[in-house]
Amino acid sequence: MFIFNGKLRIVCAILPLKFVKEQGKNMKITKLSLVAALLIGSSAMAFENTKVTGDANLFYQTSDGADKNFFESGSSSADIAVNLNVTTDVLKTDSVAISAGLGYTVLTTLGLEGQMVDAVWGGAHDANTTVKVGRMELDTPLAFTETWSIEKNTFEAAVVVNQDIPNTTVVAAYIGRGNGGTSTTATGAVVSKNGEFTNYGAKGAYTLGAINNSWKPLTVQAWYYDVVAVKQSSWLQADLDMDGILVGAQYSGIDTVGAKDSSVYALMAGYTVKDAFTVKLAFSQVAVYGNAGGNTAGTTQSKLYTEAWWNYGNVTTKGTDAVNLTIVYIHKDNTQASSTSDNTLQVYITTNF
Repeated sequence: MFIFNGKLRIVCAILPLKFVKEQGKNMKITKLSLVAALLIGSSAMAFENTKVTGDANLFYQTSDGADKNFFESGSSSADIAVNLNVTTDVLKTDSVAISAGLGYTVLTTLGLEGQMVDAVWGGAHDANTTVKVGRMELDTPLAFTETWSIEKNTFEAAVVVNQDIPNTTVVAAYIGRGNGGTSTTATGAVVSKNGEFTNYGAKGAYTLGAINNSWKPLTVQAWYYDVVAVKQSSWLQADLDMDGILVGAQYSGIDTVGAKDSSVYALMAGYTVKDAFTVKLAFSQVAVYGNAGGNTAGTTQSKLYTEAWWNYGNVTTKGTDAVNLTIVYIHKDNTQASSTSDNTLQVYITTNF
């Protein structure tokens, strides 16, 4: 990926290990490693539908600037991470499913800076109501786990997901603490130092959301967030995907205690051909009164259409107009039926007034 902002960066992400093991099913392993083999060999399957997963990731980044060159130590950074996860069903009925899990992430900066992060989460799959309690990843418009870096921020939360209404998913959650954070010494930090969990806002945060897809080409969603004694936020979004035509609209408003209200809106139009290419053009504008639309997890990424990879925090800044053109070309190797690769060009412009 090339991003035109006065500096050229080369970013490599190598994902060498992935494995899955489920009780009562044949084991599927791709690119099996010694670590994976040891974990699978020692796992105890005491509950139904127990799954063991894991991966290892190597990230390397180097940039070229006015006084720095590619591959020099002062302009490069690297990390390696190993993730091991176990989940199992605790209770599963026709209407409610509760499962528990344990996740462990070991992270090393290869001589730069080190930290260790662990997480516990629960999840379920086949019931109308899902209950998740503990440490987990979240994916909501204004409180989510960022996955673009080598590390992932997580949350201590309680989440209820219900799908009793046809074509509708309702989500209610309380977020007590999180470990999201940034750093002045790390290139791609999204986790606080030593993975420490701190209070989410002053007294936690409540969120309620609904996603509807009654008309298949159109998906609409609405979310409300109350970060207790700090701010209240809303997020509205509609996305149309019909016969290759892509159209979207987003709006987020924020009411911060002791400050003026602010908001951001974004529009997107594009066209896609399956297994060939996708082209999207997006525009967003943030009100001059304050930042809006960013992740409330203590990090800087956003779900706005104009978000620019690696340059997070710019498009949500107060008074910012942003334009983003993204072109994705999918190359398929005809000699190998399962071999495909994506080539992405992203050009963005931001202005502040």
